[in-house]
Amino acid sequence: MISPERSSSQSPRSPAAAAAGAPFLSISVTDPVKMGTGVQAYISYRVITRTNLPEFEGPEKIVIRRYSDFEWLHDRLAERYKGVFIPPLPEKNAVEKFRFSKEFIELRRQALDLFVNRIASHPELKQSDVLRTFLQADEEIMDRARSYETGIFKKPADFLQIFKDVQSKVSDVVLGKEKPVEESTPEYEKLKNYIFELENHLAEAQKQAYRLVKRHRELGQSLADFGKAIKLLGACEGDLMEKVFSEVGSKSEMLSIKMQREADNLLFNFEESLKDYVRAVQSIKATMLDRANAFRQHFDLDQERKYKELNLEKLKFMNPEKYAEAESEFRELKADSEEATKKFEHIVRLMNEELARFQEQKTADTGLAFHEFAKGQAKLAKDIADAWRSVLPKLEACSTS
Repeated sequence: MISPERSSSQSPRSPAAAAAGAPFLSISVTDPVKMGTGVQAYISYRVITRTNLPEFEGPEKIVIRRYSDFEWLHDRLAERYKGVFIPPLPEKNAVEKFRFSKEFIELRRQALDLFVNRIASHPELKQSDVLRTFLQADEEIMDRARSYETGIFKKPADFLQIFKDVQSKVSDVVLGKEKPVEESTPEYEKLKNYIFELENHLAEAQKQAYRLVKRHRELGQSLADFGKAIKLLGACEGDLMEKVFSEVGSKSEMLSIKMQREADNLLFNFEESLKDYVRAVQSIKATMLDRANAFRQHFDLDQERKYKELNLEKLKFMNPEKYAEAESEFRELKADSEEATKKFEHIVRLMNEELARFQEQKTADTGLAFHEFAKGQAKLAKDIADAWRSVLPKLEACSTS
């Protein structure tokens, strides 16, 4: 059984706003279809965009996209918007035998819908031209864009060189030749500790939520099996016992269906919500890596600027012939250093804004998820109690006859 799409306060869908003439952008990822066969098989999706924004081609556009197109959108945004928490994508790989299961396909469709609507609701990301390309370009143009952008680093020689560079850096650190410089203010250390703790606690909560899903499914199957067994037992006994046991079996089978429905509800609306925020923390950590790289560049260039500034003063008196050339190089270095400092400060400012937005959204989303979880569990408990309570009088009559 597949659950309907999870509602999200992050989706900027507002028919009321549209009717009132307010700016709106509504995106739906629908109709997953398996394309191709064997190892070349993939799932395509209809992406429907409705908007009244003037920068779009019209009020409605429908395009066909596959996972790699969503991946292209994510990666282009990550390249262009350093300091912004790019909404996370669902995992790319899955166990082969489950890759085309209805459950997996629906979970991925739901996560892709949330991904693109988070982008559409972000004050900066929604203005990106790559988002408009993703939402409007026909399949041929999209394929060319994806092949060009992702093909830049596809050559084996590039991968080999990247590996050698990383290996060299690691060796330098291990041998003490290079000590990585890290930003270490009290506020940033506190943030890093919080993010790592949040990731661990969310991952554990998500793990236990999935165990709840499994237990509900196992109990649902057990109730179904029990119901069939009790009906057969009643048929063997005959007379009054057959009627009573048949009703007990029917109640058990009815509760089995309710248990399976609640398991699906838990999976799509609770466990998946927690998993989504585990992914979101990974996005934050990716932004923290961008911040660390920007800090190192800012620090290294600043140190080099200070060193060359001292040498420039010495050169002015010791070697006037080379002073003019050295001064020109210093001016270029100073400009690069100032640009690196601005880039780092820009990322810091954006991260502070993003964290405030993340905390607000996380509180709303997790609060809703836990509310729906508790409501579903309360309803299930009531249904179970009502079902068994309804057969008590007949069971009591049997025991006293």
